[in-house]
Amino acid sequence: MLWTEEMFGVKKPIISMLHLDPLPGDPRFHYGDSMETVVEHARSDLKALQDGGVDGVIISNEFSLPYERNMNFVTPTAMARVIGELKTDIRVPFGVDCISDGRATLELAAAVDAKFVRGTFSGVYVGDGGLYNNDFSKLIRRKNELHLDNLKMLYFINPESDRNLDTRPLVDIAKSTIFKVHPDGLCISASAAGQDVDDELIKSVKAAAPEVVVLCNTGCRPNTIERKLTSADAAIVGTYFKENGKLENTKLENVRVQVNRVKEFMDIVYKFRETL
Repeated sequence: MLWTEEMFGVKKPIISMLHLDPLPGDPRFHYGDSMETVVEHARSDLKALQDGGVDGVIISNEFSLPYERNMNFVTPTAMARVIGELKTDIRVPFGVDCISDGRATLELAAAVDAKFVRGTFSGVYVGDGGLYNNDFSKLIRRKNELHLDNLKMLYFINPESDRNLDTRPLVDIAKSTIFKVHPDGLCISASAAGQDVDDELIKSVKAAAPEVVVLCNTGCRPNTIERKLTSADAAIVGTYFKENGKLENTKLENVRVQVNRVKEFMDIVYKFRETL
């Protein structure tokens, strides 16, 4: 049995993204904005996701654009405040992702008792923000220092929007990552958030790593989710659950989750699980 079945209580779990509004210090957090509003919006989205039937959530600073490789302290501190205020409302296993900062992600997880984390913990990538060098030797040692023995780590092995400077086939990267750090999960992405992940890519990574949880990380929709879950062990869904399937509106504001979109999606997943 995969650890995801034990943690979430189902096969092929759907883990939703809970995108936080801009936080203090972020370019989109303007004078007059308040943490109270950030918490209120997060609580609304959490309720919609849980009432819609998702199996887990990942709380992320999605609107801290552009993302920092080494976060200012205020970002994970603000995230911890939001999570602390939501704690009594959270009914499903939850994880955290301090986007682009693996150490901050681990330390936030320790502070809020997260069950899992997602992030770019390994590899060297180039993108709009320059070079991204992820030293998993330090991250794994920090995890050990924080006594996070039971914390599950979901690794991006082909992050959205950035190009890997390691030119080996993704299957070979997956194999060597497994040998060195034994990741709990491998997240397979498309070239951008919301884009469709290549089915054959998911199949090839799963075939090479049958003992590791393989997650479809982007582009899951009602008309694709059954196909994705045929090969993937789980899926992470964010953009589709929001109003009109949009990440942000014309004012570049975080769009709220719609419970009916979540229910529509999960009904398809429930029927698919009956065939397993």
